Amino acid sequence: MILIVGLGNPGQKYQNNRHNIGFILLDAFAYKYQSQFEYQKKFNADIAEINDQNLYSENIILAKPQTFMNNSGEAVQKLAQFYKILPQNIWLIYDELDLEIGHLKIKKNGSGGTHNGLKSIVTHIGKDFPRFKVGIESRGLTASQLQDTASFVLSDFFEKEKDIIAESLDKTIKAIETALKEGIDQAMNKFN
Repeated sequence: MILIVGLGNPGQKYQNNRHNIGFILLDAFAYKYQSQFEYQKKFNADIAEINDQNLYSENIILAKPQTFMNNSGEAVQKLAQFYKILPQNIWLIYDELDLEIGHLKIKKNGSGGTHNGLKSIVTHIGKDFPRFKVGIESRGLTASQLQDTASFVLSDFFEKEKDIIAESLDKTIKAIETALKEGIDQAMNKFN
């Protein structure tokens, strides 16, 4: 079993924020495989399941923690314990400010860095889990926008970025499919 977790903040206010790219991507992934999310109180997360033998031989659980970004690890830990999933089978999708918009970086493990959602997960399950980092950095920002990171990540994508984001979502879904069918190393070789 693979648990794929997308990071974001719950609620309409945050729905199209840069910081919610993990939620946005999982919504697109679930839609492609005709699965729907349902809130499960015991995890405090929206959960969807995919059972497609052409994609992966076991069930795939998709999770969008509803704990708000900074406490994402609480939901991930509950899911990992309930499903008895090892960290290497928990894949994380989240926004990366240090990557240019449209870029993707896959890593097998690492620290929490400066990303509060990632730090929460590392605190709860350790650092040995794969991650799909989706770039949200935008060229041409004003000095004040660059200085206020929190406001930037909680802002919506600019109109001129929407095509780039659509392409980025498509590329990230293909990378996840490759990782499921051929392994994380192959996905890294093809998409990094």
